[in-house]
Amino acid sequence: MSFVKKRLPAQENNLNRFLKVKIDDLETDKRELVGVFGRTGAGKSSLINAVIGEKNLLPTGDVSACTSVMIKVEANKQNKTYQADIEFIPNEEWKDELFQFLGDKADQEDDYYPDFVEKLSALYGEEKENKTSEMLMEKKYFKEIPEFLENKKKILTYESAEKLSGTLVRFTRRDLEDRESKVKRWYWPLVKCVTVRVPKNDLLQHVTLVDLPGNGDRNQSRDKMWKQLVGSCSTVWIVTDIERAAAETEAWEILENASSLMGNGGECQHIHFICARSDVNLNDREAILKRNTKAKKVVSEQFSQQETIKKQFSDEYLKVFTVTSNEFLEKKLLNPDETEIPKLKEFLQKLNDCHSETVNYVSGAHGILSLIQGASRRKGAGKNTDVCTDLDKKMKDELDKVRKPMEEAYVAFEKCLSEGVERSKRSCESVLKSFLHPRNMKGGAFHKPLKCVVENGGTHKPKKGKEMNLNGKLASCLTDSIDEEFKKTFPNERKCGPFNNVINTFSLDTKSLIEKYKDVELQLIFLKTEEDKIKTELNKMIRERKKTIYKSFTETIGENMQEGYSQAAGFCGEGSLKNMRDTIEKHVRAAKNIMFEKAKEKMLNQLRDLREEILEKLEKTMQESIELSLKTDGDSIPDVTWQLKEVKDYYNEL
Repeated sequence: MSFVKKRLPAQENNLNRFLKVKIDDLETDKRELVGVFGRTGAGKSSLINAVIGEKNLLPTGDVSACTSVMIKVEANKQNKTYQADIEFIPNEEWKDELFQFLGDKADQEDDYYPDFVEKLSALYGEEKENKTSEMLMEKKYFKEIPEFLENKKKILTYESAEKLSGTLVRFTRRDLEDRESKVKRWYWPLVKCVTVRVPKNDLLQHVTLVDLPGNGDRNQSRDKMWKQLVGSCSTVWIVTDIERAAAETEAWEILENASSLMGNGGECQHIHFICARSDVNLNDREAILKRNTKAKKVVSEQFSQQETIKKQFSDEYLKVFTVTSNEFLEKKLLNPDETEIPKLKEFLQKLNDCHSETVNYVSGAHGILSLIQGASRRKGAGKNTDVCTDLDKKMKDELDKVRKPMEEAYVAFEKCLSEGVERSKRSCESVLKSFLHPRNMKGGAFHKPLKCVVENGGTHKPKKGKEMNLNGKLASCLTDSIDEEFKKTFPNERKCGPFNNVINTFSLDTKSLIEKYKDVELQLIFLKTEEDKIKTELNKMIRERKKTIYKSFTETIGENMQEGYSQAAGFCGEGSLKNMRDTIEKHVRAAKNIMFEKAKEKMLNQLRDLREEILEKLEKTMQESIELSLKTDGDSIPDVTWQLKEVKDYYNEL
């Protein structure tokens, strides 16, 4: 298409500018993200290696995985090398962490202090002794990773997966066992995310596999990226050992803690519970298959009993796989299909087929070339009055069809939220009591966690257990009041609901108009491709905006609670626990009549803004396309007959 762009006339008129923009705007659709969760040692790396057919890609075995580093695996479309882009945490955040634990007010009683000591040992070895935080930021410690001090990515490139893996281990794994290791420094404490790119891999053409920690991170940049990635996953794989599939609490906790981020707050359409190492401790094929059947039944039953998860996902979302990477590679007891690795491969292939960049590009190119050819043949724009009249009427009718369901959805949310506000006012006292006086913490044991909560704007991520989020607790009645309506309005399936579905059914019916107005067939073909493109763009926009809308309650509550948190954070010494509790309770009582109403209004405003933006974008885009394709003369437009034929043949073939 760059060749066609060069042939367009140099003079700047509306049609030429429009065509150049459209050619530049030919873009690919988003990649599908598959999030892979599981405890350390569950076999995530081995599974990914087996599924994508790269036995030696991700480091496995000898050293323990680092629980905080996120690893993305995707295709290298640029060349035939194996590449890793290493993204570090901002160096300022490491400087702050050093100061927190080594500075004048160092807190060695912090839950995370043992982790910090491990990080120091990994990064500095014995050189950490008797050093201040300023000394440990000196350049000499980062000679191999100068990119960290410059806040840039480090790029590794190798000819083989094995060589890349050997270098990558220092950035993604912990050396817990081998104290005789020749490696002087391990850099995983500074790494936020590693993107591994694999050449010549069909399964990764439009799919990215993401090896994710089980929950967020205390480090702000890691935690922010974790939440973004979890919210963007269209599929989630939960990997656990088959012998502990139903009983292992960590796997279910991961799913429970992330469920709202993946469900109404995200775009997850599939949950795959993967029972790994299905051949472990068994040497008989029939015994393996029998245990596999039992594991699938037990996991499915357990899923149906998970109340928090079921608020977001029905049983239809779940599929259970029993896999063994070893047997898939070695074929001693099971045939390949019985290892179920091929089923996961097939699933990834279907994701690729659903998101073909080639189809998107060719479709857009077909439309643009149709317009160029139609414009080059047109004798006069004034002859298209009848088709324009039909299109204008059809546009008005279709926009009304889009508007009505969205307005009805707004009314439904308004009703749900009015009830949610009243419930929130009534229940906030009991919510506060359960949060501020936890049963499992007696006496002054709650002082430190609560101090962390008020100092961090209402949230705290303890070393063990669930995240403490007072803003989320206070917003829970509002969230509960809309959960079902939200699922109906913004389903992750993308093809139904008042917002997505009305976009998908919008149509100017160009097919029947082509039968009626043969002389502008090429222009109408262009309008059809523009219609498809704007619908795709709007569906993407809805997918992203719904995440913002869903989390708006917690954000608004947090903003309204900030003054109370700041006051509570100021207390120290004797009686400070009671003072913090009293201050928060007093603030909520004073703010509750306004705070919950504000959260409701912000959510409704965002919903209304989305509706208006959809209607405006849809009308403006299609009106501009009609104006420039049917109401503007195409003087000096080049003939693109052979390019159109070539692309049309390719389009029909696809």
